[in-house]
Amino acid sequence: MYNSKITGLGFYVPENVVTNEDLSKMMDTNDEWIQERTGIKERRWIKEGSEDTTAVMGAKASRIAIERAGLTKDDIDFIVFATLSPDYYFPGGGVQLQEMLDMRTVGAVDIRNQCSGFIYAMSVADQFIKTGMYKNILVVGSEFHSGGLDKSTRGRGVTVIFGDGAGAAVLSRTEDNTKGILSSHLHSEGKHAKELIVESPSIMHWVPALIAENDENDESYYPYMNGTFVFKNAVVRFSEAIIEGLQTNNLEATDIDMLIPHQANLRISQFVQKKFKLNDDQIYNNIMKYGNTTAASVIIALTEAWELGKIKDNDLVVLAAFGSGFTWGSVIIRW
Repeated sequence: MYNSKITGLGFYVPENVVTNEDLSKMMDTNDEWIQERTGIKERRWIKEGSEDTTAVMGAKASRIAIERAGLTKDDIDFIVFATLSPDYYFPGGGVQLQEMLDMRTVGAVDIRNQCSGFIYAMSVADQFIKTGMYKNILVVGSEFHSGGLDKSTRGRGVTVIFGDGAGAAVLSRTEDNTKGILSSHLHSEGKHAKELIVESPSIMHWVPALIAENDENDESYYPYMNGTFVFKNAVVRFSEAIIEGLQTNNLEATDIDMLIPHQANLRISQFVQKKFKLNDDQIYNNIMKYGNTTAASVIIALTEAWELGKIKDNDLVVLAAFGSGFTWGSVIIRW
């Protein structure tokens, strides 16, 4: 059986920086309130009139990753595209990416696992490579949140958290079973689906009903999050997923060289860091700059940590995420 190894990384975020001070002019909030609860100082939002969309940002990140892998678009055999904010209800972002990159008629699959999207996407790509079906797979996480947020005081509890951006990784076949993805671990608990959700529009509440109701006060169009409940579940599931991955590979927390957690909330990351007794050089957070970019957050953070030289050959790198669904998981990598 083959193994899969990351050979290229790239990310892209919009140029438009939105600070906490900027948000205080839109809603009843302030920098201290936001930083205390989330750790976020600023985020990137696509500016009105920009060419950027979820698919466009994914394409920009992908071009960087493919070039860094020493490949061309024609070397890519398959696309896995993770997002909760596709340009269209359907078709998905994967086929748009194939067209934007002028690629061969390779297959493309979309992953809808929200904050855990990139973890799930990596697992899917890993299995395709391990079985020998594909040699090089492009794995993308991209999100355009800002166009769907309630930017009034009513929505501040959610809106201050999210940012826009994209990241991409090229997974390639290797016969060295000591390097690359060692294992991946995926879980879900659908009974908590409504604790973090966008309920409408949906097939159960579709366009004719929306037009007929014409209710400007309907909050179901915007993300809802039971913040305290989500936080409590996240810190438990993050830890479980990391422990599961370590135990599967007969490893200990002391073996971790770099933990890249989903950038949901700096307080969650700090809790996990303390639990596993990791020092500041063993965990990478960038939520302060970019906010929560959902399916893009892990890959943006992974790419940035690698660019900064924080990830070296033979390091044990752990990726972990928790989010809406609830879904959660981890990927264990020997770099």
